[in-house]
Amino acid sequence: MRTNPLSADISPEEWQVRTDLAALHRLYVHFGFTDLIYTHITARVPGEPDHYLIKADELLMEEVTASNLLKVALDGTLVSGGYPPNLAGHLIHSTVLQARPDLHVLAHTHSRCGAAVAAMKDGLLPLSQFANMVIPAVSYHPYQDVTTAEAECAALARDFPDGKYVMVMQNHGLLAAGRSVAECFYYLYFTEMACKIQVDVLASGQDPILCSDSIVQGLYTYKGAPEVPPTGVRVWPAMLRLLDRKMPDYKD
Repeated sequence: MRTNPLSADISPEEWQVRTDLAALHRLYVHFGFTDLIYTHITARVPGEPDHYLIKADELLMEEVTASNLLKVALDGTLVSGGYPPNLAGHLIHSTVLQARPDLHVLAHTHSRCGAAVAAMKDGLLPLSQFANMVIPAVSYHPYQDVTTAEAECAALARDFPDGKYVMVMQNHGLLAAGRSVAECFYYLYFTEMACKIQVDVLASGQDPILCSDSIVQGLYTYKGAPEVPPTGVRVWPAMLRLLDRKMPDYKD
């Protein structure tokens, strides 16, 4: 782990989360999950459950580093950093972090495939192994035309209950969650892949083959998931090695 260039007030645990969170921003670039400067990823600060880290609104995902992440309180107060966070991002992430103390990382996307599935009445279908690995963890949230209303906060909290790690925000995009950055990436990656496959299958005009509920449940609970961390914990070191070769400045 690279030496922390910030003040001594940043604990080694927080610096590790900052590094992992910056890495996830760069993986958005690598896998094509970006939307200009929009969408947002957050992580709860270790030892500070009422504070979270988020990128400055003006930055591209490829410009995010461990040191330029903002620290924000759940009430919206900027704790550290030189720029304000995204307002809609604060509403979504602070609401879910308060409602779900078991979750520590949230990742939101407006990807083409995710937004397409979010516009489908039947939602995510059991069409692929990727989908079957996440479907039981998926919840749904209807589109709201206002992103600052108290009613929207209450609806977000209601629609992301315990046991869910993915939210399909209808006509909008995806929200993935985890107890760690690695786990959040796991749910995000497999949901994005499931959405791509679903769009391809439905566009083919062929009658789709849907997997049974028993197959879906078996894949989802394979090796004890989700009670134990899923395969994201094995994949994450490989993702960091990829970034160390391609975009090593994420650690700065």
